Amino acid sequence: MDYMLAALDEATAGADPLAFFSTWFGEAEKAQITEINAMTLATADAQGRPHARIVLLKGLDDRGFVFFTNYDSAKGADIAANPQVALLFFWKELERQVRIEGTIEQVPASESDSYFLSRPRGSMLGAWASPQSREIPHRNILDTNYSRYEQEFSGIDIVRPPHWGGYIVVPNRIEFWQGRSSRMHDRILFTGNGDGTWRKSRLAP
Repeated sequence: MDYMLAALDEATAGADPLAFFSTWFGEAEKAQITEINAMTLATADAQGRPHARIVLLKGLDDRGFVFFTNYDSAKGADIAANPQVALLFFWKELERQVRIEGTIEQVPASESDSYFLSRPRGSMLGAWASPQSREIPHRNILDTNYSRYEQEFSGIDIVRPPHWGGYIVVPNRIEFWQGRSSRMHDRILFTGNGDGTWRKSRLAP
């Protein structure tokens, strides 16, 4: 496959990688790409073993990239042991990818509460019912748990479980990749200076 849709130069990327990410994200929305907010989250456990899975971006601001999950999950254990993580977005229809590296931390409880209350009721119950990443003897455990919490919260508001909430990835490196013909791709890297400013450089493909 040859890549011929677009080019990327330093002037187009600007000085703020989060603002430029928002621009690319908006262009992906206009292109009607399926699951544009799907991102690979890479973590490492206490022994340095890497793990990766897809999570969904649910927020972006000047702090970084937000997603929500079970704090007691395997990814939660990795994050507790090692807060250095990486994210990857790949939008093949636009011949683009974005690589993000940084540190991760929990968002404030109020932010997790607000997002949890915006979810469909079934998803709220699922957050209570699933012991995410734990070994279970059979599927019926999940169905039994779900029915139990469905009855427990019948007729009343569902509160956020304490083991469920948001994380924010605070980036220190963001690389934008635009596919180009003959594998001569454009790669623009932003590296944080530690004071809120960024150093911009071009990488060879």
